[in-house]
Amino acid sequence: MSESAHIPSRIDADPESVERGLVTLVLTLVELLRQLMERQALHRVDAGDLSDEQIERLGTTLMLLEQRMAELRDHFGLTPEDLNIDLGPLGTLLPRE
Repeated sequence: MSESAHIPSRIDADPESVERGLVTLVLTLVELLRQLMERQALHRVDAGDLSDEQIERLGTTLMLLEQRMAELRDHFGLTPEDLNIDLGPLGTLLPRE
């Protein structure tokens, strides 16, 4: 088979579809980082590495970040499940909460 046989003759470049895909990808990455930061914070709290003031600040920051993510998902008409990319045999990108 020739190389050109694998390339579609027409690329779907619908602006709305492209924008939604890009927004979904960016928000997925931000959500992954948010969850990783949250886990790291919990490990530090469990280890006793933080003062009460630091714990309070960290909790407030994580809560505000989670709220902002919910606002962004709502704005773009996405659900949390939309951000959880299926990696096939590896499972989903984000752990189920």
